[in-house]
Amino acid sequence: MRTARTWAVALTGVDGHLVEIEADVSNQTPGFKIVGLPDKALGEAAQRVHNAVTNADLELTRRRLTVNLSPASLPKHGSGFDLGIAISAVATGGVLDPASIARTVHIGELGLDGRVRPVPGVLPAVFAAARAGFEHVIVPHANEAEARLVPGMHVRAATTLAEVAMWHGADIAVADVEPVAGAARQVSEAEQLDLADVVGQEEAVDALIVAAAGGHHILMSGPPGAGKTMLARRLPGILPPLTEEAALEVASIRSLSGAAVNVLDDLPPLEAPHHSASMAALVGGGSRAARPGAIVRAHRGVLLLDEAAEFSRAALDALRQPLESGNIEIDRAGFHVRFPARFQLALAMNPCPCGNYGVRGAECICPPMAIRRYSARLSGPLRDRIDIDLQVARVAASRATSAERSSVTTMTARGRVLAARERAAERWADTPWSVNADVAGAWLRQGDHRLPLEVRGPLDRALERGQLTLRGYDRVLRLAWTMADLTGVDVPGRDELGRALFLKRGLIA
Repeated sequence: MRTARTWAVALTGVDGHLVEIEADVSNQTPGFKIVGLPDKALGEAAQRVHNAVTNADLELTRRRLTVNLSPASLPKHGSGFDLGIAISAVATGGVLDPASIARTVHIGELGLDGRVRPVPGVLPAVFAAARAGFEHVIVPHANEAEARLVPGMHVRAATTLAEVAMWHGADIAVADVEPVAGAARQVSEAEQLDLADVVGQEEAVDALIVAAAGGHHILMSGPPGAGKTMLARRLPGILPPLTEEAALEVASIRSLSGAAVNVLDDLPPLEAPHHSASMAALVGGGSRAARPGAIVRAHRGVLLLDEAAEFSRAALDALRQPLESGNIEIDRAGFHVRFPARFQLALAMNPCPCGNYGVRGAECICPPMAIRRYSARLSGPLRDRIDIDLQVARVAASRATSAERSSVTTMTARGRVLAARERAAERWADTPWSVNADVAGAWLRQGDHRLPLEVRGPLDRALERGQLTLRGYDRVLRLAWTMADLTGVDVPGRDELGRALFLKRGLIA
């Protein structure tokens, strides 16, 4: 047998593309060549495969061996092709069942000792194989639980290359070795946080519930120690649990990032990058292969930017496009990738560099120009995309040192949020939207859900006076509908609109 074929998966972002691995033996100068647009890591697979095959007591041809990864125009990267290359190369010697390897997708990296090592991106890769019509996939032992999340796939977890060869019909003894372990699953911080720990910030807690109920972005500004970060980190805990489809999306992104995925987690993710993060760290990128940034890892969850004014202006402005479209596109010379990025943005910042501007009893040492420059780090267009602009004050010492706990727990808040989301989903059942924050502004301004003139009068006047842009006008309308959902009324009235105006701009209707 001169030519053997099997399959692997190339990932472009979270999208997988099936790659046919062809191994061919010829009577040219002996060697091992991999073609088909491999990257540096994949080009080194020849040496890994050669040593792994030898240590697994299998044989490679001593003639010229060429491995082609088809389609050749598709960029391929990473070590996840090792297992497929090894199996196709060994199969040219006629010791493996060609029908068996041709119907199986192989994913995994090989160690020099022949053990199969885990690789990132197994979940989206197995999804791609399932969509392409394959039913059999072999993955590393450490990635077994992740691969089994895909329904309808016959998954085999491999410990060694010899074991895989035996499954395909090789007459070989398989040694009992310890499988390579994968990364341990980390418990999310949001699972351990409760709103009851927040004392003396009733207005801020209410605003947080409004943000969760409607899917609104929120900015909290106040002095150090006021509890801004404490509040923001509790936002994922009061969001509705992820649907199975959303949980699979989140798990696929986590898998692509190299995190352990053992079960489907229905808790929305929380990403909180440090303020020194670059634009590429937030958005994602890479020179040879695209890697998801913080906004992609926060998909279906919360992106928390603590000390938001300390982030670079370019990094903050990079958020504007994904906030509107719900995805991010990365263009490089060799590839174009589109990642999902539909997240809730939570910003926390001080009023000035020293943090004491406007604080009663505290002295601000910042010159006026520094205060204006600090506030201007958040550009006008970015602020316009924020639904709730909340001022958070410090808690009085008497309340901070008391033993009281807030009556609003994470469980009770989540119950209110779920009820409000159910009302919104019922109202928008015949539309493409399910939460108020996603509804098109024209739909609220001109459609059947247009508010009466006597209700929207204060909002119209704010627009005419230049206190709101048209985008801000639409966001106040969305907030008003969320207020109505939380209070249980069918249509927002002046009270709901007034509260929405106050949360958006601090305006009194």
